[in-house]
Amino acid sequence: MSGEFWRWKEAAWRDETADVRTAESRTLGVDVGSVSSQAVLLADGKLSAYASTRTGSSSPDAAKKAAEMALSGVGLTLEDIHFTVGTGYGRVNVPFANKSVTEIACHARASHFMAGPQVRTILDMGGQDCKVIRCDENGKVVNFLMNDKCAAGTGRGMEVIADLLSVPIEEIGPRSFEIDAEPEPVSSTCVVFAKTEAMAMMRKGASRETVLAAYCSAMARRVAALLDRLDLQPAFFITGGIAKNIGVVRRVEKRIGMQALRSDIDSQIAGALGAALFADAALAKKRKKEGAK
Repeated sequence: MSGEFWRWKEAAWRDETADVRTAESRTLGVDVGSVSSQAVLLADGKLSAYASTRTGSSSPDAAKKAAEMALSGVGLTLEDIHFTVGTGYGRVNVPFANKSVTEIACHARASHFMAGPQVRTILDMGGQDCKVIRCDENGKVVNFLMNDKCAAGTGRGMEVIADLLSVPIEEIGPRSFEIDAEPEPVSSTCVVFAKTEAMAMMRKGASRETVLAAYCSAMARRVAALLDRLDLQPAFFITGGIAKNIGVVRRVEKRIGMQALRSDIDSQIAGALGAALFADAALAKKRKKEGAK
């Protein structure tokens, strides 16, 4: 295999049943992360379209690309949007945003929308960092913790291992369970050390599946330690691209003794969804204020 087959695939989705052009409110949330960028469209408060793309070297370009991918499928342009909120690593570089909101607040708001008001602890496993967020019944942040800046334990670290082993990113989770016994975790403190250990395991005859299991286990161990530091409380929900990796998710659940809530909504769009929800609330407030004049 050659090229970048191991990277996750860019994607777009839209609600085929809705005509968003007739909506009274059309709001957009754009999440510009260090690795990926997403845009989410809400029409009258309903999830109507979204797109996910790689960020690349330019945050403004990534924001525009994600937004245009999401909107083109429903026949809209940026001029048709009533309010836009930017979030994520590059939130101040969304040139068409009306305001910006931190990704921590956006993931909390989105988790409330995606999994219900019972959510109290959120694990956001992103491209370059990992956050644990505590929220109240309204999806408002009450506390949070973040790991260090090393890529180990993040989506980027998983991409490094996928590239090293020539395994498509979406196959890592299932293949990590194709083993006879759970191996010892590789180093989870540094992606460079983890890569070196993975190579050493392969030289000693370990299968790709065994190495994947060792890396997924390392990620789970690191994440569980972060959860313990914030006094994990149910209900528990996971956002971010790594939430799609059952190899990590199931191992995290086993370590903490708690199953994460599930949602039909793509976990990778949580930041952008939260931003769109903030945009929807800001638009309603703006209109109410204008109507009172």
